[in-house]
Amino acid sequence: MKWYKIPDIQPDGKPFIKKVKAGGKTLCLVGFDNQVFALSARCPHAGGDLTEGWCKNRKLICPVHRYSYSLDTGKGSEGQNDYIESYPVEIRNNSIYVGINSFWEKLKQAFK
Repeated sequence: MKWYKIPDIQPDGKPFIKKVKAGGKTLCLVGFDNQVFALSARCPHAGGDLTEGWCKNRKLICPVHRYSYSLDTGKGSEGQNDYIESYPVEIRNNSIYVGINSFWEKLKQAFK
């Protein structure tokens, strides 16, 4: 896994939703309940930009059709039968880092 530093955002405990790029991916970075989460930026249901959504009950809400996804796992709410990719986040020296596996790393993990 490769870790990417997210510039210009410092974890200060305030809630936020930002669109960021890391490892060639566009991500939705969410600050909620004094934690930072990294998720896919597009809703798989309607392609909505999740960075234009909001958070409620530890879920990211899509602004298009109100589909919701767990901040912790990316799993869609009951009955949706979908998910968004979630990525590990680490705070180091007051900077945010997001971990992204390469295609080959994902493939190797699938066969473990």
